[in-house]
Amino acid sequence: MASVDLAKVGKNLLKSDESEEKVELQSLWQDQPVVLFFLRRFGCQVCRWTASEISKLEPDLRANGVALVGVGPEEFGLQEFKQGGFLKGPLYVDEQKKCYKDLGFKRYNALSVVPAALGKKVRDVAAKASAEGIQGNFSGDLLQSGGMVIVAKGGEKVLLHFIQDSPGDYLPLEEITKALGISATVKEGQRPVCNDDVCTR
Repeated sequence: MASVDLAKVGKNLLKSDESEEKVELQSLWQDQPVVLFFLRRFGCQVCRWTASEISKLEPDLRANGVALVGVGPEEFGLQEFKQGGFLKGPLYVDEQKKCYKDLGFKRYNALSVVPAALGKKVRDVAAKASAEGIQGNFSGDLLQSGGMVIVAKGGEKVLLHFIQDSPGDYLPLEEITKALGISATVKEGQRPVCNDDVCTR
């Protein structure tokens, strides 16, 4: 886990989807612990499925005073993401992608994104998303990766810092609850068994 300078990254500005006001990232953990899910992009099928998985924890998070927040690197696809109801929490946009950079969420280049996007992990999750009726698109910034940061109340410390290595990487729900020291009443969705028919669609 790379070290996170909360004082530095906390000063970065995010645009609130609801109010359109700019807020400092640190305001999100000022009064409660927060799970910050950094999406690759709002149109990403894997991100939408992951958001719906994480949202299964929302009642348990809320009951334990933990906020669930989604952050995207651009506004492109935001309205469609909201209409789909994929994440049960407020949404923000990191217009400068400063948080993404400071948190070590890498950018692919045109040559590296194709093998990464066609890898088995991505195909597996995309097949699961399709089976659950979650679709995506290829609009917006295809080169940005994402991850997750869980911060203790008041920015006391980073409880978890997860960086996607592949676009199909995501954290099991139990790792999120373990980092927070809470129990959950939900089970995560089963990852699909990948075969040629399922994974090539």
